[in-house]
Amino acid sequence: MNAIDNYDCQILSLLQRNGRLTNQELSQLIGLSTSQCSRRRIALEQQGYIEGYQARLALKAQKLQVQGLVEVALNDHSPDAVEYFHQQIHCNNAILDAYKITGEYDYQLKVAASDLNGLNQLLTTLSGYQGVSQIKTAVILDRLKENQIVNEENNLP
Repeated sequence: MNAIDNYDCQILSLLQRNGRLTNQELSQLIGLSTSQCSRRRIALEQQGYIEGYQARLALKAQKLQVQGLVEVALNDHSPDAVEYFHQQIHCNNAILDAYKITGEYDYQLKVAASDLNGLNQLLTTLSGYQGVSQIKTAVILDRLKENQIVNEENNLP
């Protein structure tokens, strides 16, 4: 991958805030020509800095009111057991994000449910997955920040 410069960082920051910006709008905001912004955006996409564009739906639009963070520990780390667990979390639509982590637990899952009863049912389902030895849950009370990557050098996300 080629190194990115300050203009590329500005493009990434602006697109992260509003993925619907046109190349003309980007050019006005950062002071490059529309064609330069277009070439840079395409290059950032091809180099994998931009993975895609999508609408982020509010959970209320999906009738999901409760979110939680669930840490999961497995008691069997054999390739078959791990693959089985991965398949289970990929098939479960209530799991929004899944991360393999270090520490006391093996995975951290961000989950959503319609209400506390739905969250309880999800936790029961997760506990029943083969190989799961322990889960720890925290209910998310408020989202303070999400999907922002801060670049320390120029303070641009």
